This record gives sequence, structure tokens and C-alpha cells, in this order.
Amino acid sequence: MTSKLIDHAVPLIRAVVIHPDGRSDSPRLSEERLEEAVGLARALDLDVRADEIVRIRKPVPATLFGSGKVEELAALVRAAEAEAVVIDDDLTPVQQRNLEKAWECKVIDRTGLILEIFGRRARTKEGRLQVELARLDYERSRLVRTWTHLERQRGGTGSTGGPGETQIELDRRLIADRIVKLKGELEEVRRTRGLHRKQRQKVPFPTVALVGYTNAGKSTLFNRLTGSEVFAKDLLFATLDTTQRTIRLPQGRPAIVADTVGFISDLPHELVESFRATLEEVGEADLILHVRDIASPDSDAQSKDVEAVLKQIPAVEGKTRRVLEVWNKIDLLDEDARESVLGHAERLQVQGEAVAVSAWTGEGIEALRETIAGLIDDDPETGLVLEPHQGEALAWLYENGRVTGRDTDEQGRTHVTVRLHPAALGRFERQFG
Repeated sequence: MTSKLIDHAVPLIRAVVIHPDGRSDSPRLSEERLEEAVGLARALDLDVRADEIVRIRKPVPATLFGSGKVEELAALVRAAEAEAVVIDDDLTPVQQRNLEKAWECKVIDRTGLILEIFGRRARTKEGRLQVELARLDYERSRLVRTWTHLERQRGGTGSTGGPGETQIELDRRLIADRIVKLKGELEEVRRTRGLHRKQRQKVPFPTVALVGYTNAGKSTLFNRLTGSEVFAKDLLFATLDTTQRTIRLPQGRPAIVADTVGFISDLPHELVESFRATLEEVGEADLILHVRDIASPDSDAQSKDVEAVLKQIPAVEGKTRRVLEVWNKIDLLDEDARESVLGHAERLQVQGEAVAVSAWTGEGIEALRETIAGLIDDDPETGLVLEPHQGEALAWLYENGRVTGRDTDEQGRTHVTVRLHPAALGRFERQFG
């Protein structure tokens, strides 16, 4: 068990973060999980005054921790003058209520904390709908804790509740009605996304989805690849809403790149379900870039957490899921570690399995572009001959395919070898003959 008090000059909402050790099957170190929980708390603008790892041999149904440990932690809460305690684990409503009574302050579990962060960061209508649905699903079982007036009975008809209906029953019914409405709206979002995908398939650009542990550098890499200015910061869950941009790969091949929400260990199932419409973009992608913070000592464990979430996302029937690991942040490695990582990545790059980069400095980005092009470039090669006046047709080929060979004969005709999706080739023939 470790414990330390942390001084802060600017008073915000004072908090204590506690990681219950022994509750998860994750291979990650307890110190790393505690550090992540502190990062989540700070992402919510909490002033973390103290943090502690508590070993749990047998969970107590009423309070999670034993009575002696609850009293010991109460002293830590008082010493830190904490207004909130973050428990880096899921709590039952009863455990949450009992700990709040014992410590006389707000208690937030891991799911509640992540939902709160998502609620603050969601910008698009879709993102807000998804977060609200997840929050209502989470709160539905906690009404007994959330309100103090819930056992009062109300009479009347309609939305005010039937005769003798208690306030808790009314609130549960209102939440259930709201959940049904939100699911309907999100189903409409899924339908719209499906229509957009069908439209994109008519202009068959391959799609590349960025996934990775939160704070692995996905948005920075996205900006580096696309020249965009998506919000990117050294912050957990800096990006929630999916952003898509078209990029040019080597030899002119266009592709669509999508930046998605970051994953995290023990991602609340409410969020996985609610963000199903967004995560479908990952399942539809021709190539998944799994961005890893290779400088993190927890990189391997984080990678396993991402892979666990990916398994929950169904792939398109008949489509092989291709994943390329992007080992990001090599600029943060010391000389020996850097040499080892680069050597290993070079061997895997030949097989199309991994590329080492620094999204911050740009190192390795061109090699990444080449590797992406090679992995998604499975369209058949076609040989075409263009007359000297067909400059527009040549430009179209560069715009919609990947030109792999070009030569001009004595008559001024251009001989082009190009990789084109069959649908694109059909459009070319209809437009240019």
C-alpha cells in the first residue's frame, strides 16, 4: 500500500483517489493504474490532494473495504480536506451510499468518473446522445442514492404518475422512457451513417480508422497525416467525436482517415453499447491503425486492453480485419530503448505489422504512409492508353486511383498503369470512354 499527500496552489474541488488492488485480472501494475485514475480525475478538473493503493483480499458487500480500512481512509479524506473521493473500480449503489456516509463527501466510482468526462467532452449531437444514454443506463440502478425525496407518493394522472405511484417509480419510468427515445434517435444516427457509407462506397476510397489507448497520440497522428487541426492534448479522452478527413497516400492514392474515441481498461459496458454507432466506423474500416504509446512502461498491457475492446466490435461479414500497429512517441525513448524499438519495428514493417513513428516530430510518418498504401492497395492493376488531349482523364486517375506507372510514346500518348477499384474503373469508362 502506498499513500502520499499532494500540494496544489489553486484550490478546485479537492479530491482523494483510491485504487483497490486485487479486483482486476489486468496484468497492469497497480502503480500504473493508480496513475491513470489520477489522470482521469485531473481530466475532470479535480484537485487531487492524495492518492492511495489499497489491497483488497475479500470485498465487503456493504462498503467494498473492511471497516478498519474505511476508518483509516476517512482520516486520509479529512487530512486532505477532500470534497470528493474517486474509487478506481465499479461500486454498487449500496457501497457508494455507505462510503459517502462514512466519509461525509461525494464518492465517484470509475464508471461514473469516465461518464462525467465524456459528458463534458462530447461536442456533436451524436456524441451527446451517446453519453446521455450511457449515463441514464448507469443512473437507472442508482436512483435510491441520487435523490432524497424518492419515497414520497404522488397522485394524479399522465406524466405526474398514477395514484399511489412513488417518486422513485415515477423517476424510473421517466428514465426508461427517455432511454427508449434516445435509442430511437441513435438508431436514426446508425441509419444515416449507413447511408453515408454507401455513398462513400460509390466513390470507393479505402478507409483507415485510428484506434488506441486514450492519450496514445491518435489525434496528433491524425493531424500529422491529414494536415488538420483536431484538438490534441496530453490529456485522457481529449477526443470523443469521430472526425474524418481525406488524405493522399504515395503515388496519389486517396484514402479516408477516421479518428475515434480512445479506449481504456475496463471501459464501462454502457459506453461500449452507447458508442456502438461510432465504433461501427472501426468495424467497416479497410485498415485499422492501432496507435500505441511505445514509450509507456504499460504499453503491452494497454495494447491488450485495446484488443479486448476491438473484439467487441463486429467486423463486416466477409471482410478480413487488417490491423497495423503504430508505435508512437519514439522521441520520448532513451537511446538504448529507441535502438531496440526501431530494430524490432523494421523487421515487423516488412511484414506490414508495425511502424515506429513520432507524431510530434514527424519521424517515420512517410514510412507509415508507404506501409498504409501497401496494405490497402489491393485493387487490380489496369493498363490504359490516353490520347494527348485527355489531360482531364489523367488527372481523374490520379484523383481516384493509384498510378503505379506512366510513360509517353512517340505519338504523345500516355501509357498509364493504375490501381483502380472495379467500381471506379466503371465510372472512368462511362465518363471518358
